[in-house]
Amino acid sequence: MLRILFIFSIILIYFSIYKVQAESYDVAILRGLDKVTARISTFEAQKNKHIRFGTLRILVRYCDKRPPEETPETSVFLEVIDLRTGGKPKRVFTGWMFASSPAISALEHPTYDVWVIDCKTLSASTDEIGGE
Repeated sequence: MLRILFIFSIILIYFSIYKVQAESYDVAILRGLDKVTARISTFEAQKNKHIRFGTLRILVRYCDKRPPEETPETSVFLEVIDLRTGGKPKRVFTGWMFASSPAISALEHPTYDVWVIDCKTLSASTDEIGGE
């Protein structure tokens, strides 16, 4: 009986210390708002490939998502550069965005809003996603 109690306590300690890691994905699903035209677009951005949204050039570096049995959270590390005509490119955002709390780390731009929706794996149908 004492042996069973000991094994049970070891298992309990293991699971209390065990930390679930987010799974890495190849494609970020983003949504953008053009504030001038009031149009919302949903687009996919493959990791480490540039994608354009208006005058913005977006590069996804990481796309992580927790497993389904954990509290839902999708996080994406983005680099966003504004390529306005007449001026030189300007970095307007670098950092993590979270799908569950878009206001925590938001892109502040006068013309565009961009936020994270989800992450997914690269499939045969998405091999040629908006790379530059």
